[in-house]
Amino acid sequence: MTDRARKGGPKKGRGTRVPARVRIMGWLLLVMTSGLATVVLLVANFEYRAIDGRINSGLSQDAEEFRRFASLGLDPVTSQPVTDPRELFERHLATQYTDGGELMLGVTERQNRTLDTLAQGDDSLPRGSLDDALLRRIVDQPDNTGTVTTPAGELRWLRVDVLPAQGSNQENAWFVAGYFLETVRADANATVRTLVIISGIALVLAAGVSWVVAGQILAPVNTVRRAAAALTENDLTHRIPVDGRDDIAALAMQFNAMLDRLESAFATRRQFLDDAGHELRTPITIIRGHLEVMGDDPAERAEVVRLCTDELDRMARIVDDLLLLAKAEQPDFLRPGLTSIPELTSDIDAKTRAIASRNWVLESIGEGDLWLDEQRVTQAVLQLAQNAVQHTAEGDTISVGSSVYGSTVSFWVTDTGPGIPPAEQPLIFNRFVRGESPSRNGAGAGLGLAIVKAIAEAHHGSVRLLSEQGKGSTFGIELPARGPQR
Repeated sequence: MTDRARKGGPKKGRGTRVPARVRIMGWLLLVMTSGLATVVLLVANFEYRAIDGRINSGLSQDAEEFRRFASLGLDPVTSQPVTDPRELFERHLATQYTDGGELMLGVTERQNRTLDTLAQGDDSLPRGSLDDALLRRIVDQPDNTGTVTTPAGELRWLRVDVLPAQGSNQENAWFVAGYFLETVRADANATVRTLVIISGIALVLAAGVSWVVAGQILAPVNTVRRAAAALTENDLTHRIPVDGRDDIAALAMQFNAMLDRLESAFATRRQFLDDAGHELRTPITIIRGHLEVMGDDPAERAEVVRLCTDELDRMARIVDDLLLLAKAEQPDFLRPGLTSIPELTSDIDAKTRAIASRNWVLESIGEGDLWLDEQRVTQAVLQLAQNAVQHTAEGDTISVGSSVYGSTVSFWVTDTGPGIPPAEQPLIFNRFVRGESPSRNGAGAGLGLAIVKAIAEAHHGSVRLLSEQGKGSTFGIELPARGPQR
């Protein structure tokens, strides 16, 4: 036993069990989430970069304004020189207006190294945000700009050192401008939060819409699935309604066409089994009956063998005819080619004359070269000729002819037999329908004209019959002039 057999046979494919509707919705949400996340990130990055640029610009402007004011060293009211740093800070801060989150400080150092502060800033800012320890970190930094974390949030600052005059007893002083980042970024944070909320709502709506739309798109596919599940050998009548001209409609049309082919194939098989069971039962019964009662007399044995051989030959003909009718439903039943109608008609005429001793007349010859299966057409016309022979006697006239008119080629056989009753004419081309004629003597299984009809319909043509009781019949096939099939 092989390893595969021991493991229970071939493994099944690892197909996903997630429904197609869920997968469609998932992919749509994934794409939409990626797009919305990209938008949110881009907007947030743009907003925060713009805020950082505005903060840096504001800090530089505050520092430059203080430097200009300090370089003049004059009181803007009295125009007197200002030498005290604290007074300088007071005069400058009195002329400043701060933005939201902005803070300006004038820091002086006393003799005991404690820091004294003058502040101007946003009234909403907590005044105790900068204690002496934080101020000391700012003024002692080697760099004149940086960030510190305060109870009110992160502060970005820029410092301007106010150095005492050389040899003077003035205290150290610093001008500090800063922005509380959380306060300045509040609007940007609100914008980003709004975008996130809107994106979340959009994703929820998209999930609902995609679920509904995916259901509508897959509804025809589910209809196909249900129709396929409902199909059985005994019921192939289900068809899918076709609406529109999109891919789903094309799928439904192809599925319906497949069902048509399946129904035709099953009908052909069922009819073949019914016909075979019906027609073969009689010769089998005859053979069995003769064999069961056969005696020891050599003459009687020879007669039984002859009768059984005749029945076996008839069975063989019936089986061949049934197989031919079954094959007529297959795509390879015909092997068409470019055929000369005059040559084909002449060949058919020569072959019919060998069937039986009749007064054969070639009535008409069509002109042209057409695309058809020469052998099948010959088979159909010879079958019509054989049928005419069975309904006529020796010396009777049988006419054969062909014609080409417009886009149709016609072949026919006309006999002078008894004709066909009007009640039988609509059924004469059906299987196992035998015309009533004294000259037939029960010969044939009633499949000849059905074979003619099958050959004509395989060419997308038709059969025709003109008959009047007592005046004979004309059987014919009409085939369209078709080009090569690509």
